[in-house]
Amino acid sequence: MVGRVLAALSPPAVTAILRAASAAFVLALVGCGSATVGTVGKPAMAKWVGPVFGTPDGGQLRTTIYYGPWQCSAAFLSRCESKCAAQGHALMGCMWLADIKADWQGRYLFMPAEAGGRMAITHCCCDYPKVDDLKWRRDTWDNARKRFRQEWGSEFGAWPSTGGTFWTGHHIFDLAHGGAPTATGNVIPVPDAIHKVFNAEYPACYAPDGKWLTPGPEHPYAD
Repeated sequence: MVGRVLAALSPPAVTAILRAASAAFVLALVGCGSATVGTVGKPAMAKWVGPVFGTPDGGQLRTTIYYGPWQCSAAFLSRCESKCAAQGHALMGCMWLADIKADWQGRYLFMPAEAGGRMAITHCCCDYPKVDDLKWRRDTWDNARKRFRQEWGSEFGAWPSTGGTFWTGHHIFDLAHGGAPTATGNVIPVPDAIHKVFNAEYPACYAPDGKWLTPGPEHPYAD
């Protein structure tokens, strides 16, 4: 799957991205999304533009996060259905939460070069039962929050904030249904307004015959 995500990138860009980004974060996200190319539709509800990082080959890398939520494409729904079935569960819905975009600039064969890629962050709402240790999961996250932000910031730039208040760390696989509290690939920074939308839509994603079972476009937003 990593090859699929990075297949369109030039060789130095692949090296730059793999070296500059946390390997654990990239690999974990592969389990949550897939490569997306090109966009149409309305602008994203919000976005975060990270700082420019220098890469070992002398290039520059910038990360941008675009926020939904959007309805999953037919391909994402199909993949979620297979994932749920493999675990002995039925698919209730699929939420396309965000897109993470990487843009690299540098030189290749002594010539200026650019490359990039996008990764969709989706959540498959299988009919998981609710956990009975939710308080422990929340307490675990609360105790790890500061360290998590620092580690995330070392890879992507300072954890986003507005008016001095840090953005919420959103668990892609929600804690109430068994999501890991501190898994690197299960938490992304989300503006408070967007986080409220996410929280309002998660119950609908797990409900029978909801809108999150309806396929959406392959490219739901514009930059």
